[in-house]
Amino acid sequence: MTTNTATCESESKVEIVKKTYKYELLEDVHLALQPPADSKGETLYTQGSFKYFHYGCDGHSDAGWGCGYRTLQTAISWIIKRRSGRTAMLNVPSIEEIQRLLVRIGDKPARFVGSRDWIGTMEEFFVIDSLFDIPCKFAHVQQLNSEQVLNQIREYFVDYCGLIVMGGLSDTASKAIAGIHLSQTAGCSLLIVDPHFVGVPSSKQQLIERGYVRWMHSSELEGSAYNLCFILEK
Repeated sequence: MTTNTATCESESKVEIVKKTYKYELLEDVHLALQPPADSKGETLYTQGSFKYFHYGCDGHSDAGWGCGYRTLQTAISWIIKRRSGRTAMLNVPSIEEIQRLLVRIGDKPARFVGSRDWIGTMEEFFVIDSLFDIPCKFAHVQQLNSEQVLNQIREYFVDYCGLIVMGGLSDTASKAIAGIHLSQTAGCSLLIVDPHFVGVPSSKQQLIERGYVRWMHSSELEGSAYNLCFILEK
């Protein structure tokens, strides 16, 4: 069995073992989605492969509270692929392994392991930092659909072609941003990868049809402040 050892600030170690999933997780679901109907404009996508983690995908029953873990797992799968040959980390941690990591670095109490407590963007950042020592830019934004923030997201995709993890204060559903489309006439849309799917997805198209992979127009992002974690991995 392949294992990775994560060493955290306390020098305690968390074993991250190789996983066997009951079905093959879908990869690169964002690339199956065509640009919005108004295709005139600029479209930028996450480059590099990642697996789509979602509720229950590994047999762990986390519907209703595990979306932050699943978004984090998707992001970690992207980092591992992106760093192919340049990292000793080969396995994506389970929910319990993520909880153990957060306890080891002192962010959570011991009782957190095995709980159904959710995590947010800040905890996702802590885990990425402890596993990979990757610089990340953490941003708290009052208006995600403001021109300034949307320009910042575009610049990130131009410079890094990466993956952004996000969560809102009233829109508490964690998700990832895997692309941006700037229309000449219809404004800006973000490509959302949503981990809230339950069951076994039959195809990428099913996820698109059911809205778990979709373009979200900036007008839909009003009414909630958001935390964004830009993973600065090239």
